[in-house]
Amino acid sequence: MPDAQHTTESEPDAAAKAKAFAKSRRGPILGAIFLMATSAIGPGFITQTATFTASLGAAFAFAILISVLIDFAVQMNIWRMITVSGKRAGDLANDAVPYSGHVLAVLIVIGGLAFNIGNIAGGGLGLNALLGIDPKLGGLLTGLLAIGIFLFKKAGRAVDIVVMVLGVAMILMTVFVAIASQPPVGDALRQTFLPDTLNFASITTIVGGTVGGYITYAGAHRYLESGLVGPDHVKGVHRASMQGILVTGIMRYVLFLAILGVVASGVALDISGQAANPAAQAFGVVLGDAGIRIFGFIFWAAAITSVIGAAYTSATFLSVFAKRLAGGWPLQLATVAFILVSLAVYAFIGTAPAALLVFVGGFNGLILPIGLAIFMYIGWFRQHDVLGGYRYPRWLLIVGTLATLLSLYMGAVSIGPIFALLGVGA
Repeated sequence: MPDAQHTTESEPDAAAKAKAFAKSRRGPILGAIFLMATSAIGPGFITQTATFTASLGAAFAFAILISVLIDFAVQMNIWRMITVSGKRAGDLANDAVPYSGHVLAVLIVIGGLAFNIGNIAGGGLGLNALLGIDPKLGGLLTGLLAIGIFLFKKAGRAVDIVVMVLGVAMILMTVFVAIASQPPVGDALRQTFLPDTLNFASITTIVGGTVGGYITYAGAHRYLESGLVGPDHVKGVHRASMQGILVTGIMRYVLFLAILGVVASGVALDISGQAANPAAQAFGVVLGDAGIRIFGFIFWAAAITSVIGAAYTSATFLSVFAKRLAGGWPLQLATVAFILVSLAVYAFIGTAPAALLVFVGGFNGLILPIGLAIFMYIGWFRQHDVLGGYRYPRWLLIVGTLATLLSLYMGAVSIGPIFALLGVGA
């Protein structure tokens, strides 16, 4: 009887503990979804979308479609491999090919630094449009606020809350502007599948700005901290990655429609001037001064969430060089140091912010196929040892390999135009 009584009394306790455990994991999971989404919807993507929509019109919808398809192939594979193995990308790559994780880490950190300089520049542009302050000062304030978040004792929870709240606010405001701009939806839908013109540099840049570099691994690395790793949690990983892809896909297309409405009305956006900010111009045309303010908030929110994502994800790769940087205060301080370096470089760089924001997307697009190739090798040939014998879905490997080959080809044919954005090469 005592045993039975003990069992009866322990059942509510067990249920309460299970509920508390699930609740404690919900934050990191939602944080992972929105960290992936907000990292993919940074100031670079917004500027890239405005720049290429101004030059290509509705035909740019095809580039967005390709970016979503590649995003699906990339994220479904990366999230699954990282969470099944329970290891970050650098460590997983090293298990398959010695020192490849170190090479990948160097590329991600360099690309993340380039992206973060652009993100900080975007923060400056956003606060300039929102509050009228000097862009350099706005960039400094954006970086310092991001540093403050990572100096907070419970930085992980703070990051989750910030990216979720700002992510939802960005989507709602962009939907409002898209409705107000009255875009030619029919033409956009047609050219999503049958574009009048095809521009590989724009596709590579938008893919790099939404999938490439650190963005590939941001959500998956954050998801690891939920503790729900291993083959038994594949369904949860699949669902979370799909939700992240859906959020980013909707945001990309809505933003494109918002700017297309302006371009289709006959307004010519300045995309070549030293101080050009085509996205701000588009929002201003739709709603006047209020549109500029709304743009400023969206751009700044996109910037600071991307600063957080770039710094955090790049710092997680540093653990391949020093295991003590794997978590806790060492990881938080490494993240702060990464932001400080980005701020210092931004303070002295002379490139026009808009040009920089477009370039860094293309640069990370060139990095994308390198990391993908390593993971496809693991999926095809090393799943028995590196993935612990997990039976990897063949269809995922096929779409992942196709995405790798496509990103490699696009990078090869567009490397010249991408570097020409900064006046390098022809």
